[in-house]
Amino acid sequence: MPNANPLKQIVVKQKNGQPVGIYSCCSANDYVIEAALEAAKRDDSCVLIEATANQVDQNGGYTGMKPIDFMNFVMEKADKVGLAKDRVFLGGDHLGPLTFASKPEKEAMAMARELVRCYVAAGFTKIHIDTSMKVADDDPNVRLSDETIARRGAELARVCEDTYQEVLKTNPDAVRPVYIVGSEVPIPGGAQEADAGMQVTRVEDFKATVAAFEAAFKKEGLDDIWKDVIAVVVQPGVEEKDAGCTEYDREKAKDLMASIKDFPNLVFEGHSTDYQTKYKLRELVEDGVGILKVGPGMTYGMREALFALAYMEDMQFHGRDDEKSHFIDVLEEAMLEEPKNWCKHYHGDDNALWFKRKFSFSDRSRYYMPNPKVAAAKDKLIANLRKEGISLAALSQFMPIQYTKVREGILENDPEALIKDRIKNTIDEYVFASHQEELFK
Repeated sequence: MPNANPLKQIVVKQKNGQPVGIYSCCSANDYVIEAALEAAKRDDSCVLIEATANQVDQNGGYTGMKPIDFMNFVMEKADKVGLAKDRVFLGGDHLGPLTFASKPEKEAMAMARELVRCYVAAGFTKIHIDTSMKVADDDPNVRLSDETIARRGAELARVCEDTYQEVLKTNPDAVRPVYIVGSEVPIPGGAQEADAGMQVTRVEDFKATVAAFEAAFKKEGLDDIWKDVIAVVVQPGVEEKDAGCTEYDREKAKDLMASIKDFPNLVFEGHSTDYQTKYKLRELVEDGVGILKVGPGMTYGMREALFALAYMEDMQFHGRDDEKSHFIDVLEEAMLEEPKNWCKHYHGDDNALWFKRKFSFSDRSRYYMPNPKVAAAKDKLIANLRKEGISLAALSQFMPIQYTKVREGILENDPEALIKDRIKNTIDEYVFASHQEELFK
């Protein structure tokens, strides 16, 4: 079918009893995106990369990128890697009034409409419509009704569809977007409470969400577009947190997972699947979660690699402190100078906070990688190790998996190659679980 979105194959294969899905790389980090693209090229597969509403929006988000900028950023890297563009899917995550929620509905939704317009116009083909958050003139003491959430969501879907029709005028081959609805997760970036608590989505709540959105789409005149809604976000009982994650428990989620069989055109989308084992991830896909979202788990691997390189530098440059990058110390200084990105997420005394800034699985340090001082220290670390050469003994001590690959001649002993390979250790667990290479077979 012309313009058909290949992501719809997830639904087709799931309904045929094949445990096929895709992982979603939710990151704007260079190393993470390059690693994901390289892994897709290696496997003759595909990759889904998503930007969140707070990372990338019509004003630039916190990355400084608008949707078209992010699209160009990723596609330039795909060209560099040699991955065909039709194997790269770009998604927008939590698109709605999230970052405009301090405004009244009329203003917040006008800004949300422009947000989704920019994403679809730029060529993003997976759109998560999320209107679950209250805006300024919503009653703070009353639960936002499914009808209100769905009405606002359908309003944004209408903008997406109208924008896609405009895109077709200049690009007749443009792939039709698919849509994700619902939100059963903490705000993008992670929960802020010390113990946020987490419940598996109730079957009746899931079904009420679907019914409300289907009715709202019909009222908005989007009957034909409802078939392009391929997934609903639910909470299957997984959550990443400081000390790891809440692991998927099939028994606790069995009623929810059974309920997806009542909807022949839908799968589940699971957020915050970071740090699940590859076997738990595979169980999620087998049980009906067609899209596995991961963010901090990827940048955590990058952070581990950078720390490992910093430890190697510390050993190899012993007695030459003035030559070292002091990357870990510089990162700590940057986080202390500007605590806004971690202070609401980390809890404990000074010693606990010191540890969490470095090693928390929620990985708030990712927000500081673009900091000019941190970026300069990282560049110096890489330059030092390239100039000196990484000792195999140090590599074996701090990155034993990569050491073995270097010894076997399948990985270059280069700092940036080592960083990306460490990220691929995490990616490979998602590839194991998703069988996403099957989407093109």
